[in-house]
Parts: sequence; C-alpha cells; structure tokens
Amino acid sequence: MNILFINSASRGFGGNERSITMVANMLSISNNTVFAYRKDEIGAHARMPRYRLPFIFEGDLYTIARLVRIVKKHRIDIIIPSKRKDYAIAGIVSRICGIRNILWLGIIRPLENTSINRIIYDKLADGIIVNAQEIKKQLLKTGWIPEKKIKVLYRGIDSAALDKVIEQSVRPAGPTMKITAMGRLTAIKSYDLLLKALGILFTTTPEADIQVTILGEGNERSRLEHQAKQLGIEKHLSMPGFSSNPYPTLATSDVFVMTSTIEGLSTALVEAMYLKNAPVSTYGGGGVCEIITDGRNGFLFNHGDEETLASVLRKLYLEPGLRHQIAEAAQESVKEKYSAEKVKEEMTAFCQQVMNR
Repeated sequence: MNILFINSASRGFGGNERSITMVANMLSISNNTVFAYRKDEIGAHARMPRYRLPFIFEGDLYTIARLVRIVKKHRIDIIIPSKRKDYAIAGIVSRICGIRNILWLGIIRPLENTSINRIIYDKLADGIIVNAQEIKKQLLKTGWIPEKKIKVLYRGIDSAALDKVIEQSVRPAGPTMKITAMGRLTAIKSYDLLLKALGILFTTTPEADIQVTILGEGNERSRLEHQAKQLGIEKHLSMPGFSSNPYPTLATSDVFVMTSTIEGLSTALVEAMYLKNAPVSTYGGGGVCEIITDGRNGFLFNHGDEETLASVLRKLYLEPGLRHQIAEAAQESVKEKYSAEKVKEEMTAFCQQVMNR
C-alpha cells in the first residue's frame, strides 16, 4: 500500500505526534509511506519522504493543491490525517483523487450534530481509527457514524527503544520518591490539581522526600509557578520545559501522574507504565480504565479531587513496596497489548479492509 500520513500540529511534539510518526515509521518497512507536516520538529521524526506544507486552515487551497500533486506522484492509496484541520483537508484531497481517507483520532470529545461534522466524520471519511473503546462509544452516540467505519487500535510503543533506555538507566537508591507529569502546560492538563494535592501532602507529611518534574511548555507556566510559591512547594518542583527525549527522566521516575480533564489513551501514560512508573490518573483520561485497574496496576481518581490524589501519593511514598509492586504490574499490563508489531499488523489489516470496500 501507498500511504500518506498528515500532521499539521503547529507546536510541540506531543503524544499524538509521537504516535502518528511511530506508526508511519513502522508501516514504512513494508509499505510506501509519505509524511506531510507543518513544523520541522515533527517532520524530523518521520523516516520517509516528507513534505512541509503551510496547513493554514481547512480550506487552504495551496495545501490542498500540493497534496493532490503528492498523492499523484506517489500513487497514494490511503490518506491518514491526525489533526482536526487535517481531517477536512485530507477528505477534500481524497475525494478529488478518488482514494481512501482514514481519520486518526486520539482524544475523546462529544461531536455535535452539525452539517460540517457530518461531512468531515462521515461523508469525507472512509474509516476512523481511535485509541480507546470509550472514544468509539462517543462516536457511536452521534447516531450518524456507522460502527463499521470505526477501528479501536491501541497506540503501540517502541519497546525495543524503551528497553535500551531501561538498560542505560539506574533508579537512584534512597528514600526520595520521584514523580513525573508530562504534556503541554495548558488548562486541559490540570497541573494545578497536582500542585494542590502536593500542597496537601506536604502539609500533612512535611518530612516527605518527594521531587516532582513536569515536562512540557505552555501558556500556564507563570500561573503554575506562582501557585507553587503560594503553596510553598517550589523547592520540590522542577519545570524544565519541553523535552524531545523524556525517556531518561521517566526511566528514573517512580510515579507518573496524569491529571487531564479530557484525554484519549495517553501515549505518555503507556510509555511511563512500560518504564515502571506507578501510574496515577484521573478518570478524565478517556480510555484509561481500559489499561488501569484501580489498585492493581495503578490508581484512578475523579478530576478535581485533590484530597484523594494527595492520599494516593502519600500512600505510595510511605509504602515503597506497594509502589514497586504497582510499577511492575503496570509494565506487565502494557507489554503485549501495546507492542509495535501488533499495532502494525492491525493497522495494515484495517487499511486493507477499507481499501476493499
């Protein structure tokens, strides 16, 4: 098959960007793949012929015309767009060229019954790949997206690369518990919830030897830094900014916290679990219940409940044996289900199925 992947993200190499480039690279081994992108920090990760395009808006005629030429040059069979803007552009290009368009959807959000949504997610889409059953349920609630169009495909992880990181990393001995959170510093990630929980934890357990690292950059930085000072926890908090290689940090971390209000099935969460972090997440992470069983291989709490989050973190600090047990169970639970080879096989089969319709 000849496949064109599209990602028009304008900033940051986040979980969605990591997952789409990883899948594109995997499929390039046995297929002819091409990658169209907007920012070099994303395109640089694609190991295949690639094209930088402006992707200004959904009706960007220049980008559409360039993509039509790319489709014809590489004899593309399928386009796989991975951002909301891409869905419309790819849909138009696919209909001009008479090829298939499969949407890559990685976040849970209700779809309003509007004419534009019906066009983008139904009329212009031949398939939709989601990374959690919960997202599929949301799509089916519309009543106008056929179930046969939707494929639940858990995002794979590059276990070989992560194994190398594990081999090269040593978790420091000692009483310090390291907590990591990762993602853009935006309101949707709710890092303020984590800081509130830490404020409670250090008030009740002032002797706690805990260090917290938040990897990411965004418009919430100054507010979060101010909040940390107000809570008196700034000496326990590090915010080094965006990291293109977060794995060494995750490999020496003990606990991974996700406080998002809305999420699909976070790539960062899955990778952290593989790197033996005990995961603690809100239920707001759409498909998180498909990977975490509360109390067995991680902990779940309701968004906004900083008291419970503080209690869980205190428990993990005071009971290192439990922390290690949860971390081991977390790694085992993602090893097979999220293997890159399994994702490659299922992705190829679904693309072939869509082409044969």
